[in-house]
Amino acid sequence: MTTTTQIRMAAYPVGMPQDSDFETATVELPELGDGQVLLRTIYLSLDPYMRGRMSTAKSYAAPLQPGDVMLGATVCEVLESRAEGFKAGDIVLAYTGWQTHAVADAEHLRRLDPQQAPVSTAVGVLGMPGFTAYAGLLEIGRPKPGETVVVAAAAGPVGSAVGQIARVKGARAVGIAGGPEKCRILTETYGFDAAVDHRSPTFADDLAAATPDGIDVYFENVGGPVTEAVVKRLNLYARMPVCGLVAGYNATERPAGPDELPGFMRRVLTLSLTIRGFIQSEFVPTHYKAFQQDMSGWIRDGEVNYLEDIVDGLDNAPEAFRGLLTGRNVGKLLVRVGEDPTGKDL
Repeated sequence: MTTTTQIRMAAYPVGMPQDSDFETATVELPELGDGQVLLRTIYLSLDPYMRGRMSTAKSYAAPLQPGDVMLGATVCEVLESRAEGFKAGDIVLAYTGWQTHAVADAEHLRRLDPQQAPVSTAVGVLGMPGFTAYAGLLEIGRPKPGETVVVAAAAGPVGSAVGQIARVKGARAVGIAGGPEKCRILTETYGFDAAVDHRSPTFADDLAAATPDGIDVYFENVGGPVTEAVVKRLNLYARMPVCGLVAGYNATERPAGPDELPGFMRRVLTLSLTIRGFIQSEFVPTHYKAFQQDMSGWIRDGEVNYLEDIVDGLDNAPEAFRGLLTGRNVGKLLVRVGEDPTGKDL
């Protein structure tokens, strides 16, 4: 009998998730049924959307319940299989959450080829974050050559891909990130045309200097004061794909100060703005195949680069998750739960 160590949500957080909002348990897994496989977790993806699932607020997906295993995409090794087409030793993309082992239905798995790309990229630049950037920017943002694309949280896996795809399409990419080091990475590693530090006391002036011709596309990941500054720079017919609002995920009360909504809506009207929230899964049937082909080619040709921020040990996932919500990570945040048998050099 195989056991798994799980991290579960113990209670709904108030504000930033605390250690008391998580609990660890070790349980026995059931015997495999037909069409199932036994998995060992190699990498666990940590993503901002997980905070939304730790809340009872109405959203696009059902919330976690106290006692549920924390959810998340995983890269796993098949240890045992009773499913046609899968064998021990296969590496797969799964959605087994914060645990060391799992029994999963094979129909929900996708086999990965370590010879084509490092398997960790299946939950990063070649997975959900990369696809979020690809679909949101190209389907909603629709950047044209010579236009200015601005993206917040630009040093993260979604934002960094947005800026690089914008460059591939001939647009000018301006990234917003927290701190000089992240801004340096945006221009030196990812090839952004300009980077602006939102922690700078001169942020609004710096943003204006970096966008002298205004902003045509704003890929929204953050909300809060960053968005307030960006909105003032939007051009006529600007487009705003809304991917996330991480600045408010731990909020426990309404923002202080005057109501900015009337002024924002006035800009929506007078500038004929297009604002469209989206969840990446809605574009999978129509865009995912093209994404895999395009992104793989851009990485191979050096037009898209990526960084990974890897934390060792499942027990460190809660603290790493808190860091994610405050912008501590650089690149795609992963927890290495177990040994990577593909021999990836980290």
